[in-house]
Amino acid sequence: MLERINRLLNVISYFPWIEVLFDLWRVGRKAIRGLAVEGMYEVIEYESTLELKDGRGERATFRKREKVRYLQDNIIAYQDQAWGDGEILLNYRCSPGKAVDFYRPGQKTHILVSLRGVKNQGDIDKFNIEWGIANGFKRSNETWETEVRHRMRLLKLQVIFPKERPPVRVSLIEDTSHRTHTLVKEGKVRLPDGRWLISWEIHRPKLHETYILKWEW
Repeated sequence: MLERINRLLNVISYFPWIEVLFDLWRVGRKAIRGLAVEGMYEVIEYESTLELKDGRGERATFRKREKVRYLQDNIIAYQDQAWGDGEILLNYRCSPGKAVDFYRPGQKTHILVSLRGVKNQGDIDKFNIEWGIANGFKRSNETWETEVRHRMRLLKLQVIFPKERPPVRVSLIEDTSHRTHTLVKEGKVRLPDGRWLISWEIHRPKLHETYILKWEW
């Protein structure tokens, strides 16, 4: 009996479809793992602007525009997050959607945004989010962090300074990679109303990297 079983196994092993099925199984496993890593959506474009309203750093406004494509079906909520010194998330606004819960398990505040509808794979949303900050930038050396939590195609960061207090030095830090880049003159522009704009962007930023704009003013 054992000899017959061995002969049968040897015959089966010669059929090419066994290898085909095995290859399909391996590809399927990779696809499933890939979807698990991808998350609920990918970010096509992310652009944020921190506007410092006065030279004392007492008032600021943060705005961001995020274009996302959903990677799964039946998505009904979007999660935002924020952190920083001073009073943050003043007059929080999000469109589309509505903030329905704020919770802070640690240093970060998480915001649950109801989409007021059901999104499916391939759907695209363009979020416009804004909130105020009080007494958040009162030191001569300040930073603003952006964490890449989803796969992203374009990341653009901007800070607007009041005309009476322009930045002296500005750098971009890749926190996880331990790399620092000094922003050149092209990254600093004086606006028509006298305010100063610094900007930095990167295509396909690293997942789970934290990009920190650091300035002296």
